[in-house]
Amino acid sequence: MGLNLFAYNLWMDSPNIPPTMSDRLARYIEQTGGISKPWLLAQLRLKKLQERKPNLSPEEYERELVDIHQAVMNLGEWWVGQEDEVF
Repeated sequence: MGLNLFAYNLWMDSPNIPPTMSDRLARYIEQTGGISKPWLLAQLRLKKLQERKPNLSPEEYERELVDIHQAVMNLGEWWVGQEDEVF
């Protein structure tokens, strides 16, 4: 998943478009330096998928959900050694 933060910031500064929950999460991730934390990016992908669910076929939704799940599983035990920081 690629994030174009410049375009995102321009879009977020538009007074006519209310931010979605995924927009708020993306802003939080950016402001807290979480862009390098893949588990937070997986949460963002999941939130965006949740918001798009009404516009997706069940097959598309399931395919994307499986992809996000696999990405999280590929992280392994990412928290080991940094429990105090992430929990």
